[in-house]
Amino acid sequence: QLQASGGGLVQAGGSLRLSCVVSGRTFSSYNMGWFRQAPGKEREFVAAINRSSTSTYYADSVKGRFAISRDNAKNTVYLQMNSLKPEDTAVYYCAPVMWPDRVLYDYWGQGTQVTVSS
Repeated sequence: QLQASGGGLVQAGGSLRLSCVVSGRTFSSYNMGWFRQAPGKEREFVAAINRSSTSTYYADSVKGRFAISRDNAKNTVYLQMNSLKPEDTAVYYCAPVMWPDRVLYDYWGQGTQVTVSS
């Protein structure tokens, strides 16, 4: 199971920290990523982190503003989002990835809504 949380309504320029708890799998064996889907748009890649947290990878649209991290002891991956823009509004999901930006399984757990007002 993949359960994201931490979304909400924030003004442009604000920050949010998303969390995603992964159960039922060997979390530390997987590279993990964040994806998002805005209304009427395809789901897109946002960020990824490898199994040991030694490498990260970001979409150009969020580079320098977002930071991905993980805690293998807690089976949790995080997404710190700063300097938010209205175009960041979307439902955010976490998922295991094939490095760096391809979802590994066709399964999307519970996402979390992020809404950025202008």
